[in-house]
Amino acid sequence: MATIDQQFVEYIVKTLVNNPDKVKIDRTIDEKGVLLSLEVDPEDVGRIIGRRGATAQSIRTLLRALGTKNDARYNLKIINNDDYVPKEKSDDTAADDSFSSDDEATVEEGSELAKKTRQELADLDDLDI
Repeated sequence: MATIDQQFVEYIVKTLVNNPDKVKIDRTIDEKGVLLSLEVDPEDVGRIIGRRGATAQSIRTLLRALGTKNDARYNLKIINNDDYVPKEKSDDTAADDSFSSDDEATVEEGSELAKKTRQELADLDDLDI
């Protein structure tokens, strides 16, 4: 049976992720307090960590508040699965936002945009700041 701290983190995390059935929380007690190890689907790790770790820090803050109430010290460890393989794009989306080798050749050969950009950068290098 899951403890209140596991249920608390599980509830928060499952509302944030796309694959709530893959959320797993292990609880261990050591000399530093209670360690909650969070494992989610590799696609959802970014959602849990958030931009610059903001989401993970918020979860840890909520755990600290729970620890104050329960006279315990909680630590949250987010386990990163290194076996992540990104989903392949379907054919209709791959054509829209991919950059093919033909496009690279066009830029390298000197498209108008590339020439203009190079000139603007050269003009910026000439400025004495």
